[in-house]
Amino acid sequence: MAIWQFDAIGTRWEIETAQELTAHSRSVVSAEIERFDREWSRFRADSDVTRLGSEGGELASADAGDMLDAYRELSRATHGAVNPLVARSLDALGYDAGYSLTAGAPRPAPEAWQERISWTDRTVRASAPALLDVGALGKGRLVDLVLAALAPVAGPVVVDAGGDMRARGAATRVALEHPYDATKAIGVVTITDGALCASAVNRRAWGDGLHHVLDARTGTPVRTWAATWALATDAMTADAVATALFFDGGPELAAEWGAEWVRMSTDGRVQRSPGCDAELFLTGVTNAPAPPN
Repeated sequence: MAIWQFDAIGTRWEIETAQELTAHSRSVVSAEIERFDREWSRFRADSDVTRLGSEGGELASADAGDMLDAYRELSRATHGAVNPLVARSLDALGYDAGYSLTAGAPRPAPEAWQERISWTDRTVRASAPALLDVGALGKGRLVDLVLAALAPVAGPVVVDAGGDMRARGAATRVALEHPYDATKAIGVVTITDGALCASAVNRRAWGDGLHHVLDARTGTPVRTWAATWALATDAMTADAVATALFFDGGPELAAEWGAEWVRMSTDGRVQRSPGCDAELFLTGVTNAPAPPN
């Protein structure tokens, strides 16, 4: 197997293939990452999202419909805790485009976000400035796009973007990193022709207990769950579910979307979905109740 490693969108990528990727394949992947970043990164002054946040107007992107349709379902399931207009809330706590990491007062996201933006399959429109943050599922979306860009490549492919991964044609055994000790794992899962995405409060953490997973209703970091892992057929779904699992309603959404999951609370309790076949090393693991039919 060959492994191509590189840094992009603020994370380390590893793409594993049966043979070394050609220069053409690498350029196709790089172009797709650049295209997505240029359209959706709120950390770039030249991005379409930044322009939408300062001027309003229209953002044209083939990802618009799929991502914002998913956000609508995330918002519904979590009773507004997940919201694509959470960008200013993150800015307020210091997780801004300049990475100031200097926290001010919490700022709830606009509750009626669907009245502020509208979208079609390929566009987003804002009649007034509206800064989007697609962090709840954007990296998973990009993993899917990169795997699709590698469709002509023969043999097994694994795309791993800092722990958000999708495999094609390969059984891949993955450790579930302990959120409070990166040298340990709480279990392992195997993915084959599917995706695993994770989120944890120890990633992108700063200041006095601050981190990037916010409740949009309050503008403050979540405190109940420390880490989540979600398995689905595609990485955008797994990424979205991993975010939703920090809130009430997340397990129900996972069941609707056919995703399995594991999550660990800040006091060390571990819970998993009824159909999850992860091998977990900790004692006291509980299965979440099956959702009603």
